Amino acid sequence: MELDLDESSLAIGRIERALSRIEKSLAERAERGASDQPTSDQSALKAEVNAVIGELDRLIAEANRG
Repeated sequence: MELDLDESSLAIGRIERALSRIEKSLAERAERGASDQPTSDQSALKAEVNAVIGELDRLIAEANRG
């Protein structure tokens, strides 16, 4: 199944929003200092990074097929 333009645009939008959340989280982390970072914040950041990687992998796989 190939991604159509609308699906690709939605995927790119999800990636952009996740990257924005990652950027915000890293900025907050820099302000607070890395040692003050709660474990839940670190887990949320890792989940965002994994989500971006998953979306990019999906887009790349579809581009290679289509």
